Amino acid sequence: MVRAVSYTNRGVPIAAHLHLPSDFDETGLYPALVGVHPAGGVKEQTIGLYASKLAAHGFVVLVYDSSYQGESGGEPRLLEDPATRVEDARCAADFLATLPYVDVERLGVYGVCAGGGYALAVAQTERRFKAVAGVSATPMGEAARSVLGVPIPDADLIASLEATAAQRTAEARGAAPVYVPFVPERAEDIDATTSTFLRESYDYYRTPRGQHPNSKGRFLMTSLDKMLAFTTFPLIPSLLTQPLLLIAGAQADTKIYSEQAYALAKGPKDLFVIEGATHIALYDTPAYVDQAIARMVPFFQSL
Repeated sequence: MVRAVSYTNRGVPIAAHLHLPSDFDETGLYPALVGVHPAGGVKEQTIGLYASKLAAHGFVVLVYDSSYQGESGGEPRLLEDPATRVEDARCAADFLATLPYVDVERLGVYGVCAGGGYALAVAQTERRFKAVAGVSATPMGEAARSVLGVPIPDADLIASLEATAAQRTAEARGAAPVYVPFVPERAEDIDATTSTFLRESYDYYRTPRGQHPNSKGRFLMTSLDKMLAFTTFPLIPSLLTQPLLLIAGAQADTKIYSEQAYALAKGPKDLFVIEGATHIALYDTPAYVDQAIARMVPFFQSL
């Protein structure tokens, strides 16, 4: 059962789906989860798939399109602002707290890909979230400053910031915005040097497998300064004390981020590596998604 709902983040309307258990009873009291979608994604894709499966196990699950993206409001469109993404999740907790059938003492948060990174980030300072899980978790700032864990030279990062600054000036003077793809735009953009992650991202986001008209798979170039300035990992040892579940594919290019987050965490933690799975396989491949759900359900039931 899915209900279309909405809430706001500092005046920006957020379009959301509330996934409810099949035997939902308005007079009951349920544990609830907030799901955070990947960068370039929307609520109808992988985050919604996980929500439906978690709801089948008795959770109320809220998933939404982030500010400036999908069906949600906000200008400029396709802005990827990590701080706002974190606030979207806080405001989702606010919305859940208004529902009489949600047990506010049993709130959790999970995310897929960049959404997993944002879930880890918000849980550091949002104590209403009693547990956090990341599937193929990829922290936006750390990922923007590296290539799958290998740091990008400072000179190259500064060059990106200089280009961003020039673009902001151009737009202030009336130039059209410029967009950067999160994943390849066309099949011909893929060659022998393209990583497994990007190959499979194209297959998910640009083909009938997972594409959605509201999922553009790109971001406003002038997001780069905010992305490069954002960070998730430094405060994990001191502030992320809630139980942490990290799920990664054994063959995932991005598994390094889950391993790094796991090493930093000082509280209760679990790193579940799924044999044979890649990063994108955990988005929708039944055999792998079912393994992830089987791990997430008892984890969040312990709230």
